[in-house]
Amino acid sequence: MILTRHQAEELFKKVLKYSTAEETEAMIGSTSFSLTRFANNIIHQNVAEEGAYLSVRAVVDRRTARATTNKFDEESIRRVCEAALTLARLQPPDPEMLPMPGAQTYRAANRFFDETAALSPRARAETVKLVIDRAEKDQLTAAGIFSSGASASAIFNSRGLNAFHQETSSEFSVTMMLGNTSSGWAKKTSPQWEELNSESLADRAARKAMDSREPREVPPGKYTVILEPAAVLDLLGFLFFDFGGLAVQEKRSCLTDRVGTKLFGENINAKDDVFHPSQSGAAFDGEGMPRKRVTLIEKGVVKNVVYARSTAHKAGVEPTGHGFPLPNEYGEMPLNIVMEGSKTSPEDMIRSTERGLLVTRLWYIRDVDPYQKLLTGMTRDGTFWIEGGEVRYGVKNFRFNQSVIEMLSQVESIGPPQRTSGEESFDMVVPAMKVRDFNFSSLTTF
Repeated sequence: MILTRHQAEELFKKVLKYSTAEETEAMIGSTSFSLTRFANNIIHQNVAEEGAYLSVRAVVDRRTARATTNKFDEESIRRVCEAALTLARLQPPDPEMLPMPGAQTYRAANRFFDETAALSPRARAETVKLVIDRAEKDQLTAAGIFSSGASASAIFNSRGLNAFHQETSSEFSVTMMLGNTSSGWAKKTSPQWEELNSESLADRAARKAMDSREPREVPPGKYTVILEPAAVLDLLGFLFFDFGGLAVQEKRSCLTDRVGTKLFGENINAKDDVFHPSQSGAAFDGEGMPRKRVTLIEKGVVKNVVYARSTAHKAGVEPTGHGFPLPNEYGEMPLNIVMEGSKTSPEDMIRSTERGLLVTRLWYIRDVDPYQKLLTGMTRDGTFWIEGGEVRYGVKNFRFNQSVIEMLSQVESIGPPQRTSGEESFDMVVPAMKVRDFNFSSLTTF
């Protein structure tokens, strides 16, 4: 069962009963998730898991530490409070430690749907059967997952902070394979499982597998490329890790000495907005601070980074509500990326392309030069040659070596933004992009 606000508050009362720290914080949560996994056109696994946790942070003499338990009986709560205090006393004092925040006001983020929380294994299996039927129609082999569940999270402290959030989630991912020659992929997540449109995802993956069969070899080089949203997302994930105030202050970020400068093309605009209707997550961060909308990029200019309380204090600005639970050495980062787009569809982009490539998604992405954001990785599950404004045939996959900063200065057109999932980064609301001179450095063998 998912914890209610009342149950979480009652647990915190017991924490305060046993904690003798100067200040006390409790993070309380519970999860209930189920997963149906299929491969070779059969369901081969169905699992369900429920869990809960209580994480207590104690502060004494400018020292802090955290201890965690998954047991909620009185004795376990007493022990975890004592463990947090004992560990705190063993830490070196932190002269820059801020007092815990007091009570905050939060905007509602309603993301709990009973239908998703109650989704049964039978319902998931029936959905998977339709997907397998679609695969068998074209003699394809399907593999993937269908998961659903619910979670609750809360942060309370002895200064009056009281934050609580419940949310449901669902995910459908499918790969369609045609022998050893080609594959197609599609994935979507949503707090409402009905929005997954699993049959549509299956059809998309199947068509990509069929259309890319017997892929041809195209020499590596710089090409105009149309990146579908999943490919855009997995590249941008490496960039937005750098939009944290502490990373900039410590010169770990590619934005060090670049905030306020025009780093990208005029058509690049991005913000962090947990309240966007296609986003997910709580309206508070790991410290219990309200999340704020933050403009990150405006007409190519790096406008802002995000701040946890400590980083904001050092910079002399207000916190933006993007911190992680304390103690942590990472600082903060934006997790609800929303990019602006246009009405230009991927089909329009293809029609306007004389010669180029269409990329479904990327994988095995790694940093080569963190400051220039030069990345390397490979295309996967549907890479196509475009000529004369039409997709002509599937091609063998490429390895790329490409700076994301340079890429975002070479975007010729942008599609409508949509909630997007990949495999290398967190979900975002991003568009497809048509990019000139994208650098493919070598071929793969498949």
